[in-house]
Amino acid sequence: MPDVLATALAVPGLGWMGLAMLAAGLVRGFTGFGTALIFVPVAGQFLPGTEVIMVMAVTGLFSMITLLPRALKSADKAEVGALAAAAAVCVPLGLWILTQLDVLTIRWIVSGVVAVTLAAVITGWRWHGRLGWPGRIAIGAGAGTLGGMTGLTGPTVIIFYLANAKSAQMVRANTIVFLAILDVVLVLNLALFAQTRAEPVWIAVMLAIPYLIATMIGQALFDPRHEKAYRVVAYCVVGLALLSGLPLLD
Repeated sequence: MPDVLATALAVPGLGWMGLAMLAAGLVRGFTGFGTALIFVPVAGQFLPGTEVIMVMAVTGLFSMITLLPRALKSADKAEVGALAAAAAVCVPLGLWILTQLDVLTIRWIVSGVVAVTLAAVITGWRWHGRLGWPGRIAIGAGAGTLGGMTGLTGPTVIIFYLANAKSAQMVRANTIVFLAILDVVLVLNLALFAQTRAEPVWIAVMLAIPYLIATMIGQALFDPRHEKAYRVVAYCVVGLALLSGLPLLD
C-alpha cells in the first residue's frame, strides 16, 4: 500500500467524514445543493481549511458524472455562465484570505454562514427587489470569494435563488451546473498554488464512491411534486451538520 494512501486511511475522523459525505450526496442528488453545507462543518473538525476544500471539490467532480448531463438540459446557461465567470475570478482572493486566518476563525465563519443560509431557506425569506446582470455578477463574485475562503460554494447562490420565481427544476439545474464549474476552478487553483498535499486527494477518492452512489440515489428520488418533503429532509441534515461543527461543542 502506498505510504500516502496509508496516511490518508489513518486520518482521524475519516468515518465521520464518510457519513457526512453520504448524507451530502443524498441531499445534493435530490436538491442540487447541500454538499458543502453538510460536509464542511464536519470535515473542518479534522482537516485544515485548504484540505477540506480540496476533498470537497475533488469529490464533487465525481458527482458531475451523474448530475451534470441532465442538469445541462434544464439550466439557464447564460445566467450560470455569468455567475460562474465572476466566481472563478474571485476564488484566488478567497484562498488568500483563508491563508491569513486561523482554523478556529474559519470554523466560526463556516458555522455562521451555514446558520444564516439555513435560517433564510427555512423561513422562506424573499428579496423582492430587482436584480440585473451587475447584481448577478456580484453574487457570483461573492460565491467565489466565500468558496475559496471556506469551501462553501453554494450559500450565496442559494440565497440568490430565493429571490427568484424560477421553478424548482431550473433552480436545481442551475445550482448543479454552477457548483460543478466552481469545483473545477477550486481544484485548479489549489493545484496551481500548491496549497494542498496528496493525502486529501486520496481521501476524496475514497469518499467519492459512497458520494457517487448517494447522489445517484438522491437523483432517482427527485420528484418536483415532493419538493417540500425534500426540503425538510435537507434542512434537518444541514442542521445536524451545523451543530456537529460548532467549535463550542468540541
